[in-house]
Amino acid sequence: MTLTEKILARAAGKSSVQAGDNIWVDADVLMTHDVCGPGTIGVFKREFGKTAKVWDRKKVVIIPDHYIFTADSLSNRNVDILRAFAQEQDLPYFYDVIDDPAGQWKFDATKGLLQKQYGSNYAGVCHTALPQKGHTRPGEILFGTDSHTCMAGAFNQFATGIGNTDAGFVMGTGKLLIKVPETMRFRIEGKLQPGVMAKDVILHCIGEIGFDGATYRAMQFDGPGVASLSMDDRMTIANMAIEAGGKNGIFEFDARTQEFVEGRTRLNGTKSSFEPVFADKEQKFVYETVIDLDKLEPTVACHPDPGQRKKAKEMGHIKLDRAYVGSCTGGKTSDFVEFARVLHGRKVTIDTFGVPATPEIVGDLQNTRWGNQTIWQILVDAGVRMTENAGCAACLGGPVDTFGRMNQPGLKCISATNRNFPGRMGHKESQVFLASPATVAASAIAGKITDPREYVSN
Repeated sequence: MTLTEKILARAAGKSSVQAGDNIWVDADVLMTHDVCGPGTIGVFKREFGKTAKVWDRKKVVIIPDHYIFTADSLSNRNVDILRAFAQEQDLPYFYDVIDDPAGQWKFDATKGLLQKQYGSNYAGVCHTALPQKGHTRPGEILFGTDSHTCMAGAFNQFATGIGNTDAGFVMGTGKLLIKVPETMRFRIEGKLQPGVMAKDVILHCIGEIGFDGATYRAMQFDGPGVASLSMDDRMTIANMAIEAGGKNGIFEFDARTQEFVEGRTRLNGTKSSFEPVFADKEQKFVYETVIDLDKLEPTVACHPDPGQRKKAKEMGHIKLDRAYVGSCTGGKTSDFVEFARVLHGRKVTIDTFGVPATPEIVGDLQNTRWGNQTIWQILVDAGVRMTENAGCAACLGGPVDTFGRMNQPGLKCISATNRNFPGRMGHKESQVFLASPATVAASAIAGKITDPREYVSN
């Protein structure tokens, strides 16, 4: 069996499963956020009763993160709905925006968009916060009401996005009916070269198969090259499995996975036991390819979908209005480090926005020093508008006052986020070009799409 089949078989209590089987599986974690959480709660109460209790209070994780730092009253209200439900159900893993359990969330627009406006328990972008807070464990099943839940596949986990109706059912029963997906294998060899990042790996893969090439399939990443990839790298790659239509992305388990998970579960006091899965020698794949990291170059996904792959060095004719680094895919500490490495001592020439994914990452950037400057200060000095309000921000568009949102037609933005369908980051007539943080940095300096190797030495 493949990695995905192994996990699903275990969760179904079966000795084996194969692609196409319809099976009931037990969930280990259900995650929801402020966009889908109120709807999921509504389904749960409608189907199980207004006084019903969730199947396991320690397995429900609620993380407001999407439409948070906005004056939109309905968006603010959604957080209050989540808080009331968490109190009603006595849920230990609700990462509220405010510290007052009896309070109401209201964004103060008079303070501006850059200054921190959250309490001590706020966690930031759900997909980055889940592993940071110790909720991702090898061999487990994670369901989330967000398509990029597949990011947790970096941890040898079956993680996939589901809708509100399915989530309401899981909330009440802890179970879900799943069709076992076929598996596509991406064997990784070699090592990334200077100026090339994990984002280039997944953009290359999606360019090979198309933005629907993995529809309802598992994308399995294995091979000797995986050992050279950090957990942040693996998260970036697994995150965008859905951009090829994938049901999930999944990585092999190794010592690096173990070290990360054990450290995070211990730090946060979450469940520390886990049982990773290892693929059988005989596996059945519907597709196989080799990804040679040594040969990859900085890559860009062009408007209007993630499958429109081109090399950055071929796109110097595309002039830009905006650059953006952030989101679950591109807002991790390592993403900003590479962003800063290119920008250090230079200035951006277009509007450039930086949104760390979590408060912890804000702290990393504000406390890590390169010489006499912090990474945060290096970015600010380069002209980047850095916000302390960690969250999804403009990645999903959001209300018009969202930080970094493209509100005018015709704007062209190069972004380290994960999706570029029309209207994704704001106005439906704007254009988004997806790239690595290094490519975004080089392009922000030049004002046009630029290969970061022009600024990065060996």
